[in-house]
Parts: sequence; structure tokens; C-alpha cells
Amino acid sequence: MCRSIKTLRRTSEPASDEEIAAAALQFVRKVSGYRKPSRANEEAFDGAVDEIAAASRRLLDSLKTPGSARAG
Repeated sequence: MCRSIKTLRRTSEPASDEEIAAAALQFVRKVSGYRKPSRANEEAFDGAVDEIAAASRRLLDSLKTPGSARAG
């Protein structure tokens, strides 16, 4: 669906807040069909971007990488 959104889960370094926000914006643009919403829809559009960015950060922060949950 959103082929231009790059994978943000990587082992070398965590995704920055800016990368997550950009991915959320691209997703909301794709889903809504708006590149820039009208003033009437701006609050809903921006709110969706914020919610998706927050959910993405929680997801990335909670994912386990191989070897991160070692028994010991």
C-alpha cells in the first residue's frame, strides 16, 4: 500500500521521531486521499498523524530483537 514508507525497525540504530512522524504522515495521506487536507479536515488529519506516530513508536519500542530475551 505505502511502498515509499521505509522500514523503521533496524538493529543499527532506533528510528528517530522525525522518521516516525514522516511515515505516519505518508500513511494518513494514503488512507485519506489528501496530500493536504482542507481546513475543515485539518484537525482530524493531524490527530490521525499524531496517533499513528505514537502507536508506531510504542510498537518499535516493544519489539524484541533476536537475542534480546535471553534466559539467564
